[in-house]
Amino acid sequence: TSDARLDHIAEEYMTMAKSYYADGVHFLDTGDPVNALVCFSYGHAWLDAGVRLGVFRTTKKDLFAA
Repeated sequence: TSDARLDHIAEEYMTMAKSYYADGVHFLDTGDPVNALVCFSYGHAWLDAGVRLGVFRTTKKDLFAA
């Protein structure tokens, strides 16, 4: 069904966001703030894409692209 497909997409997007977050924390821990910021930005982009596609819901609309 369509809901099952959206659930799968949401899981994949969340996995990517969490992975980039973990990488960002690693880079911060090893003294590389530039690559940490890159990872955090990419992670946020996955969340933003999910919000824009409608697979995630948020009450914080100001944190995501319109």
